Amino acid sequence: MEQMADLLALWRDRTRASADVKRIAMEHVNELERKMREVQAMAQALRHLAENCQGDDRPNCPILDDLERGPHSSKRGATRGPE
Repeated sequence: MEQMADLLALWRDRTRASADVKRIAMEHVNELERKMREVQAMAQALRHLAENCQGDDRPNCPILDDLERGPHSSKRGATRGPE
């Protein structure tokens, strides 16, 4: 949001250099791409957990177990139980 406000301020400033506009735009692009990577990593972790969930009537749940252990735990846990 702040980057957009900066761009709008530059739009109003007719003496601005286009390099300033480009710099702010690229900073915004980089931030958006970083956030997309974070969301993709979360989706991948959740997909891994869901694929390792039996999805039956038993109460044990690797998804909830992993959430209880905290962030970044999907790589350590969430294995299939006995079939």
